[in-house]
Amino acid sequence: MSWVDVALWVLSIGLILLGLAGAVLPVLPGAALVLAGTVVGAWIDDFQHVGGWTIGVLVALALLSWVLDYVAGVLGAKKVGASKQALLGAAVGTVAGLFLGFVGVLVLPFVGAAVGEYMARRDHRAAARVGMATGIGLVLALVAKVVIAFVMIGVFVVALLV
Repeated sequence: MSWVDVALWVLSIGLILLGLAGAVLPVLPGAALVLAGTVVGAWIDDFQHVGGWTIGVLVALALLSWVLDYVAGVLGAKKVGASKQALLGAAVGTVAGLFLGFVGVLVLPFVGAAVGEYMARRDHRAAARVGMATGIGLVLALVAKVVIAFVMIGVFVVALLV
């Protein structure tokens, strides 16, 4: 194994680990980084062990993770009949939360949805219900993204070893 191969494996593993962090931290594109790391790993041996089918599965999982990331909060809010203002509030809260770290990302979409719903209907209970549904949707998406990232890594490792 040449020093170039070692450097590429370090890059591959680094991207995968960064992707795992990105599954939790919203600033990093978790699934995309895991995918990039696995493609680098596959490229090192000219896709002999990790071939086209495996890469296709990894791309599909990365796309699923991306879709979950964007629709989870909205689906949670829509499920309980959220207003357009609540959905806008959740989106604003999500963006604002990016600047406040992990806690901000978990709390501010909930707060934004609740404030938006309250502004639309002036109903405390509806605002709390919509905020809670948005928060639950986002937490479930976070768990799903972490699971998908580990599944992607598992698929890659199995393909690499077989």
